[in-house]
Amino acid sequence: MTTVSIIGNGNMAKAIGGVVAAGGSTVQYLGRDGGTVDGSIVVLAVPYPEVGAVLATYGAQLAGKTVVDITNPVDFATFDGLTVPSDSSAAATIASALPESTVLKAFNTTFAATLASGKAGSHTTTVLIAGDDDEAKAELAGLVRAGGLNAVDAGSLSRARELEALGFLQITLAAAERVSWTGGFVVVA
Repeated sequence: MTTVSIIGNGNMAKAIGGVVAAGGSTVQYLGRDGGTVDGSIVVLAVPYPEVGAVLATYGAQLAGKTVVDITNPVDFATFDGLTVPSDSSAAATIASALPESTVLKAFNTTFAATLASGKAGSHTTTVLIAGDDDEAKAELAGLVRAGGLNAVDAGSLSRARELEALGFLQITLAAAERVSWTGGFVVVA
């Protein structure tokens, strides 16, 4: 059985924890201010501006672990773009800060409601996963599928930029009330 440590306590943290627990794995919730990381997989379920502080607190404990970045580096003051350079991503920034960890990008193109319900409209929620370690991606995909959702390998970690752009689009559509926070994009295979 896998233990997944989730740093954060918001809606996304709870929704991801629910998926992991439904699949039979153990979930550990940690605050942003410290604690011992038990999981071999660690989910950063905090807003992107808080990632630096979280890495300062937990960075040494993340060596050798799979770290899942769920952030969308959206400029929430203006909603007019991402806060990372156009040739990079939040996930790439995190990977640079954690050279001894395996970093994956996942869950950023889904809303908490679609994770918790397992549905985006009438379709099963799909989690897109990007990363450079096929074994780590397969392990995370297995946890997602065991929890009742679909998982799709979106390619290398360099695809995180496109996933973040998709997340940004979805957030801005929901914030403008053009789509519901209980809806989202679906992938039909």
